[in-house]
Amino acid sequence: MWHFPYMDILIVEDDDSIAEPLERGLAREGFNTLRVSTGAAALASAPVDVVLLDLGLPDMDGGDVCKAIRLVSQVPIIVVSARGEEIDRVLLLEMGADDYLVKPFGFHELVARIGAITRRSGGFVHATVGSEITVIGEMELDRRSHRVSVSGDQVVLTPKEFELLAMLATDPGRVFTRTEIFDEVWDPHWYGPTKTLDVHVAAVRKKLGDPGWIETVRGIGFRIMDPRA
Repeated sequence: MWHFPYMDILIVEDDDSIAEPLERGLAREGFNTLRVSTGAAALASAPVDVVLLDLGLPDMDGGDVCKAIRLVSQVPIIVVSARGEEIDRVLLLEMGADDYLVKPFGFHELVARIGAITRRSGGFVHATVGSEITVIGEMELDRRSHRVSVSGDQVVLTPKEFELLAMLATDPGRVFTRTEIFDEVWDPHWYGPTKTLDVHVAAVRKKLGDPGWIETVRGIGFRIMDPRA
């Protein structure tokens, strides 16, 4: 069972019939909640631990709010929206959202997702901004020397495998779409087999010694996470 002492949740929702029961339920689970009904108020709010973001806000689109938050903060963002099409989910994840929950949803599922997303983000030890070294749990990635180690043991990767892992490591926990990865690691005009990406992911997982380092998000893409967190 999840336990959330002193965790602050920002609820960005203009519909009272959704926001008020959500506030009461989260309070029962031990969260401190702050509710705002506009994008402007969300961007002006005090720092929190998690943002629950509706897309249909009265003053601006929730996607723009998501992008604006991501420019200044790595706070976990869970989009909670009635827009359930795959294209909507992909676009918001590309804008920087960490998870996407379609209304109507089960309250206990939401709590579980908050727990999972905070566990993932809490499991990361980020290098300082501008550093060439990223540390995620027991894995260390050095972009300058193209070296990777897990628990102090060097992992030998091909250049493409390193580029793939380095891209995912730029934002641990974020889901990178297959298109983003192909554009960055291969080429925006790549016309080869799409299975190439899956083959490289499988190879990196094997070399890292635990498939849990790279998680597949079905229908969207991949993200890196500490399997021991």
